[in-house]
Amino acid sequence: MTKARNKRSLTIARHRTSVSLEEPFWTALAALAKQQGKSIAELVGEIDKARSGTSEAESLSAAIRLYVLERAQTKDDAL
Repeated sequence: MTKARNKRSLTIARHRTSVSLEEPFWTALAALAKQQGKSIAELVGEIDKARSGTSEAESLSAAIRLYVLERAQTKDDAL
């Protein structure tokens, strides 16, 4: 069963936006931001900026999920 998405509002690049993610992704994103010494909004801003430079226009929510997944896979590879 899929968990419900939680929508949160953030300010990135000086504008407000809402992002819907499942709670495990919010938890993982918060942990990654903390490890990097950043706020969630700062990290999401970096993810947003990186995705806007790609030819594939993915949603911000999808970009965040992929970012979290990539970091989890990198962590698993390092073990």
